[in-house]
Amino acid sequence: MSNKILIIADHLDGSLNESTARAVACAQQMSPTGIDVLVLAEDGASVAAEAAQIEGVSRVLQADNAANAHPMAALLTPQIVAAAQQGEYSHVLGPNTTFGKDLMPRVAAKLGVAMVTDIMSVHSAHEFDRPIYAGNAVITVAAPTDQVLVASVRCASYPAAPGGNSAEIETLSLDAELPGHTRFVNLEQASSDRPDLQTAPKVISGGRGVGSEENFKVIYDLADKIGAAVGASRAAVDAGYVPNDMQVGQTGKIISPELYMCFGISGAIQHLAGIKDAQTIVAINKDEEAPIFEVADIGLVGDLFKIIPELEEKIG
Repeated sequence: MSNKILIIADHLDGSLNESTARAVACAQQMSPTGIDVLVLAEDGASVAAEAAQIEGVSRVLQADNAANAHPMAALLTPQIVAAAQQGEYSHVLGPNTTFGKDLMPRVAAKLGVAMVTDIMSVHSAHEFDRPIYAGNAVITVAAPTDQVLVASVRCASYPAAPGGNSAEIETLSLDAELPGHTRFVNLEQASSDRPDLQTAPKVISGGRGVGSEENFKVIYDLADKIGAAVGASRAAVDAGYVPNDMQVGQTGKIISPELYMCFGISGAIQHLAGIKDAQTIVAINKDEEAPIFEVADIGLVGDLFKIIPELEEKIG
């Protein structure tokens, strides 16, 4: 079976998520005979145009359907399965983002195969490394070569494939029966002018040590001064300081910024699993025994409410 790879585009509001280019970077290491990107949308012209620019992409398949106006995994899955079978793909990949975590297991189930989650390194087209035990160990898995491989890509492990390409865009007609048991009601999400947490080069996070929702303002203010995204530990989310879409860690967002600064975060294993790919980790905590200091490149023992104003003064 040739290594013909289909990647599912992750997009929102007419813009392609960088996670798609990161999945392409992973696919390029699988010795592919071709890499196609499938864009499922109501009108995917702008998204398809972005996908066509990603280096390494052979074709972009644009499948427009009014049912895709509000993408839901239950409705996208039958279309992806139809596309995978129609194109006789050996691999179907998606990013291990919130979008991909919801979608790809359904695709695997509908194709009747097991899936490989969270690919962080490629040995061959069917052999990969993936993290286990909250990122404390890495396991090598070998997938069967006689069936379609469905997998999700750990985006933090791959740089985005560069632009500059001009891949062909084809309109794809899919014969797929869509289920009627799932319908879109409405979307509630936090709006912010700050960078996207999963792709931002700088991230500042707060933990339980911040103390309250009101106190989190000091985290936001510092982040805005340096143009950083804002994250939080699960403890801060569970305490109601911030919404859960800001959670960084094994059960939240896995990130790989150039700079990660965390205030009042002790460093539970689950949180460390989400930041281990950060290039520079700066930790500020009152407890000098906090586990976060074991992984931090720079650690400072002290009161965050005294240190943050001093940092802001230095920044100017």
